[in-house]
Amino acid sequence: MKKKLLLIYNPLAGKSKIKNWLSSIVEYFGRGNYEIVIYATKGKKDAKKIVTDCLKRDKYELVVCSGGDGTLNEIISGVMEFENKPVIGYLPSGTTNDFAYNLKLPKSLPKAAEVVLKGEVFPCDIGIFNGEYFTYTAAFGLFTDASYETPQANKNTLGRMAYILEGIKRLPNWKAYQMEIQCGERIIKDNFIYGMVANSVSVGGFKGLAGKDVQLDDGLFEGIFIKMPQTVLEFQGVINDLLKGNLNSDHIYSFPVKEITLICEEKVPWSIDGEFGGEHEKVEISNLNRAVSIIRGVD
Repeated sequence: MKKKLLLIYNPLAGKSKIKNWLSSIVEYFGRGNYEIVIYATKGKKDAKKIVTDCLKRDKYELVVCSGGDGTLNEIISGVMEFENKPVIGYLPSGTTNDFAYNLKLPKSLPKAAEVVLKGEVFPCDIGIFNGEYFTYTAAFGLFTDASYETPQANKNTLGRMAYILEGIKRLPNWKAYQMEIQCGERIIKDNFIYGMVANSVSVGGFKGLAGKDVQLDDGLFEGIFIKMPQTVLEFQGVINDLLKGNLNSDHIYSFPVKEITLICEEKVPWSIDGEFGGEHEKVEISNLNRAVSIIRGVD
């Protein structure tokens, strides 16, 4: 008896390259003894609706997502609503595909499809942000809105450079948020221009921002919070430290996170897996250890 595979793809992700490979990928999965059901998303939150509707009606051993990290977030959020969770496969076709880098997935979609059938299934940590699930990062501050405010046409044309250009436009208007951070016995009060809680070695297409020893299944996230620099030279120094993966800076707080609470007197815009996550005065984030099973590449 054939196993069932649910394939959900975002036709607008990246440069719409899934359209060039969809037929051959479906044929490949079919040779893997799968009965395949296919849906294309039509807008935001559609992927979550599709996966929840399908899992309520039928049993699928494997759910495969093709799109960017935002589409993957929706798939995982939908799967998390079920006790008997299917395994998740990922065909990265977005602009930056940060989480795909963690999973050792090739950029080629046909090769990524091979990983789905031949890769390693492993239990992965998932985050929860004020009751909503996220896959690999929750962030606020400088540059974070570039990912969701950059027009899709620019992303398709310029790729990661579109994010950089959008971020540079915001430099003259950088803003600091006065926050209280509570993490375990640690309480920090300071002015921050940027902060993130991440489970990824790649954020915004840049490698090493969260450190070099990120484990996706250890029950801990990496917390990084940057204080407001007093001069442009200090700001440049912070950027250089981040790009080099040097988190031992006087302007950077860096520590592991199991549970964390952030409180601000004003509403702060957040980015969740590269998508707009709302504006919040208080945020509670926690790690759900090994909450979902995802397929990754093997060395």
